[in-house]
Amino acid sequence: MTLGFTRAFGHVFKPVWANDIDKDCVESYNNNFGNHCILGNLVDFLNDKRTKIPKADIVIGGPPCQGFSLLNKNRDGDPRKQLWRPFLDVVNKANAEIFVMENVPQLLGSYEHWEIVDVAESMGFKLKYGKLCAADYGVAQTRWRAFIIGCKFAEPSASFPPKKTHYNPNNGNSGVNKPDLDSFIVKPRTWLTVRDAIFDLPKPKSTEIREEKEPLNLHFGRKPTQKSMLRYRVVAKEGMNRFDLQRIAPELTPDCWIRKTSGGTDLFGRLWWDKPAFTIRTEFFKPEKGRYLHPSQHRPITHREAARLQGFPDNFIFSGSKISIAKQIGNAVPPLLAARVADSVYALLLAKGN
Repeated sequence: MTLGFTRAFGHVFKPVWANDIDKDCVESYNNNFGNHCILGNLVDFLNDKRTKIPKADIVIGGPPCQGFSLLNKNRDGDPRKQLWRPFLDVVNKANAEIFVMENVPQLLGSYEHWEIVDVAESMGFKLKYGKLCAADYGVAQTRWRAFIIGCKFAEPSASFPPKKTHYNPNNGNSGVNKPDLDSFIVKPRTWLTVRDAIFDLPKPKSTEIREEKEPLNLHFGRKPTQKSMLRYRVVAKEGMNRFDLQRIAPELTPDCWIRKTSGGTDLFGRLWWDKPAFTIRTEFFKPEKGRYLHPSQHRPITHREAARLQGFPDNFIFSGSKISIAKQIGNAVPPLLAARVADSVYALLLAKGN
């Protein structure tokens, strides 16, 4: 989110303090934005009287969302569903007049969502919330995220949701129906595709982070088993998935997939060149976890390809192991989506006259 805000309006938004509980995330942040991200548990910091939260006009962030994720089978009663509370504590201690909270779409409409509304309104914030699709804002990925915008001095509905900059070409020649014209900028472009994002990259070499200049430093492969390679070759066409594997080569299909006759249409799926990717998660290097097979090469996508599908520029510095970097890529808010949310915040500031 910081990348999106600072790349869009670097002359307006200056980060002054940040926090993460993961040391690699902290190092990545500090390597890109300045040495002011603090490592540790936010709750512990807030309970420590020595902690000084600097004053800020705006607080942005994404309280951990695993408690709401559909992938979390124990989400009822998950304590991570209450981590919005320390986030709002930071908003209060920073004396911020605007906040932007990001999360999975399942947050909206939940019990916790209405708790957030009640607490934020009691703090003097006017609120607007909604679900945004990253592909509508120039990201080559149909990733949906929820945003809650709070503002003390203006109605955030005046500028949020931001106008869409891209449209789904499958919606007709123009892609934009007349009733929806107001939700788009003038002359929007078509959705970006996997081809737009990664077609120029060569075949990956090595299986480790490479001592090369970006983008090739993160463009490495894996060592698949012989059975995995056979499976890749069975689902050889764009759009194929585990059901095609079962239909063509049941002997190569895991028993658990054969027993599971519904759902999971993205598992072991191959991407399309001329469509956006589906949601890039933290284990994109494992085809059994989603639609992560390269459109034409018999392999999963690389870390660099995943980063590009998220919209990261090649010169963004990631720190940590291969697994840690994958988590950072998969958990990130696509920077271009964050930049368009920054548009909404900037419009609020302009309305105030700052």
